[in-house]
Amino acid sequence: MVSVYIHIPFCKSICSYCDFCKVLYQKEWAVNYLKGLKDEISERYMGESVRTIYIGGGTPSALSLKEIEFLLILTNIFKKDNLEEFTFECNIEDITEDLLLLLKKYHVNRLSIGVESFDEENLLLMKRYATYLDTEKKINLARSLGFTNINLDLIYALPGEKLSVLKNDIKLLLKLNPEHISTYSLIIEDNTFLSYKHTENISDVLDAKMYEYICKTLEKNGYHHYEVSNFCKEGYQSKHNLVYWHNQEYYGFGCGASGYIAGVRYDNTRSLSQYLKGEYQSSNNLLSKNDIMEYEVILGLRLLQGINLNEFKEKYDVELHEVFPIKPLIKNNELILKDGYVFINPKYIYVMNEILLKLV
Repeated sequence: MVSVYIHIPFCKSICSYCDFCKVLYQKEWAVNYLKGLKDEISERYMGESVRTIYIGGGTPSALSLKEIEFLLILTNIFKKDNLEEFTFECNIEDITEDLLLLLKKYHVNRLSIGVESFDEENLLLMKRYATYLDTEKKINLARSLGFTNINLDLIYALPGEKLSVLKNDIKLLLKLNPEHISTYSLIIEDNTFLSYKHTENISDVLDAKMYEYICKTLEKNGYHHYEVSNFCKEGYQSKHNLVYWHNQEYYGFGCGASGYIAGVRYDNTRSLSQYLKGEYQSSNNLLSKNDIMEYEVILGLRLLQGINLNEFKEKYDVELHEVFPIKPLIKNNELILKDGYVFINPKYIYVMNEILLKLV
């Protein structure tokens, strides 16, 4: 079984921090893009049974209802008899009863909503516009129509943000009672509005305090911290994202998407014009066994549970410690070995990249 990611690059406005593949929505482009998407999927999908589908962006909900229905019908190309999770990303401003009923009609069972913050100054800085009351109203609407698996995204550590602002954001987030919460410390990427304005990050000390507060508060309120940036109620882990972190295979369709199929990791072009010409892939790399094992470690240690040693041995016919220098890190208490798993000591999760560099 495989998973499927579909990228929709269109947005109604461009957020100041975003470096994903995106363009402002234009109807002619969107119509041609969806036709191109159909061609790419028809050409490259090999008929495997699909476990999860994730439609992300950009902003998939920026499309018109007619275009969204075309997109959802397009997913019927996939063999969905064993489909467990079907996620659709949307912005609060785009959520309507008609949209939600359309998603239900085509068996979307998980919504992922970019809230980012409820603070006026943060929203202004990010070029986001939905207030807490807007969000509450739309989530109540989704609940009334039967959506029982909702993820909310939060961005923190914005320039000038105080811990008190984050605390209020978390308080309001908990009030909305989502099944899943994803939290991301702001990274000022090149070629974004914030980078052009020479915006500077907050101090590492404050960033770490914010992360610690998020972890402790969400766990205290019944959310399981299962991945570096992700928290969920019992049984609501993102099945699609677990595919990435378990180094399993998935298709990436659409402009700027990435995939991992038959031992090949590939990236699609970020150029809309190239994509519309049918020039889908910009790079692909056939991985060696050692490459695959490195991905297994880098991705698997993002999970708080870590890497199952028996499963690693079964997959690669070699012990983890024979390939990677985990023993000195276990001795230094940077890694912990427990119940057949090796994982990063929770107190070092915030600086996990430093530990990964020692391994790979």
